[in-house]
Formats: sequence, C-alpha cells, structure tokens
Amino acid sequence: MKIALIGYGKMGKAIEAIAVAKGHEIVHRIDQESTHLLEKAELSKADVAIEFTGPETAYNNILKCFAANVPVVVGSTGWLEHLSTVKSLCLEQHQAFLYASNFSVGVNIFFEVNKRLAELMASQPQYGVKMEEIHHTQKKDAPSGTAITLAEQVMEKVLRKKEWINEEEGTAEQLSIVSKRIDPAPGTHSITYTSAIDDITITHTAHSREGFASGAVVAAEWILGKKGVFGMKDVLSL
Repeated sequence: MKIALIGYGKMGKAIEAIAVAKGHEIVHRIDQESTHLLEKAELSKADVAIEFTGPETAYNNILKCFAANVPVVVGSTGWLEHLSTVKSLCLEQHQAFLYASNFSVGVNIFFEVNKRLAELMASQPQYGVKMEEIHHTQKKDAPSGTAITLAEQVMEKVLRKKEWINEEEGTAEQLSIVSKRIDPAPGTHSITYTSAIDDITITHTAHSREGFASGAVVAAEWILGKKGVFGMKDVLSL
C-alpha cells in the first residue's frame, strides 16, 4: 500500500514507523505548515492518505484528497463544523472518507463501555456526571475530539444533560469537561458519576502514541477499495 502522510509531526512519524514495519510505502510526506503546497499530482501517487494536521488545515486537505481521487483517513480534530459538508461532498463525488476522533482500538472499545454505562445511568438522577481529559501541552484543541465524542455519547442517553462546557462547573443541564495539558501525557479520559453515596468512574489511559498510530494504519488498510463515509466502528465491527 502506498501512503501519503499529510502531517509529519510526532503522530505522522509514529504512523510512518508502523506502516513501514508492515511493508507499506510512504510515497509523500508533508508537514502541517506546508499543506498549502499539497498538490494533486503528488497525492495521486498514493493509494490512501492519512491526515493528521490540525483544525486550521484539515478541511482543505480533505477536499484536496477528494480532488485527487484518493481515500483519506482523518485524525485531525477541532474542525467538525465542516463535517456534514465533507460527508455530503464525499457521497456526491463517490469518494472514501474515514474520520475518527481516536483511532486506538482500546479507546473505541471504551466508547462502547461509555455508551452502555450512560444508558444504565440515564434512569438514576441522583448521580451527577462530569468528565476530565489530560493531554500533552502541544495539543491545540480543548476539549479533545475524544472527549467531545464521549460527552456526546453521554448526552444521547443521559437526557438531563443538554450541552457540554469546557469548564470546571456547570449548571444541572451542562456536562462539565475539565481539560488539562500536562507533558508528556499522550491522553487520559475519565467519566465520573457522583452521588451522595458513591462514585463510579471509567478511565482510559494511553501509554504512548502507538495505539493511535497503529489504528490509523489499520483504518487505511481497511478503506482501500471502498467508497463512502466511515468510522472506526466500521473498521472494528463494533
């Protein structure tokens, strides 16, 4: 498989190491600051593109992949105001697009655990719920895309929560997400349900970027030959 890496920071380099170890070839590398130079001719050499840049550049990078007729796996977060547009364009143009707020197999299993716990807690109004996420200081968006996914899953089941806020405390209808930036933490996410009697907490802690990078490569392998809009739930058959 020939891969174009759009975003060649720490994550891009971790993806490269895993991809090469699996026998894949990196045919194009471009760092986040240079993506305005990304050309159709270069992208077209790849079987798939993996995009890990940031909220400022992700949307345009995706459109360039569509124009080059190259399937794109996207891990950038903070750009989701454009997600519905991207999905529509993908389907209209018969392209392939896979987005995940987190590519880790463990995190995607954690998503399913979170949904089930929220379902159980929906009928227990004596419990409040709050979240915490910890990442390294170079992470630009807060809360993380993973935290937003977890919060949206909670609110789908726990209907007394109407919106999330990125603050320590909120109203009874708000789900508080506390974001901390501490080096060298690659990512920790916790959801806590609290009552006067007890607390219930579920936590996922990443030990390195390897889980994210490995999952991105698996997603790139999976999307080859497909058309449409996908997520890690499709890849992992969850």
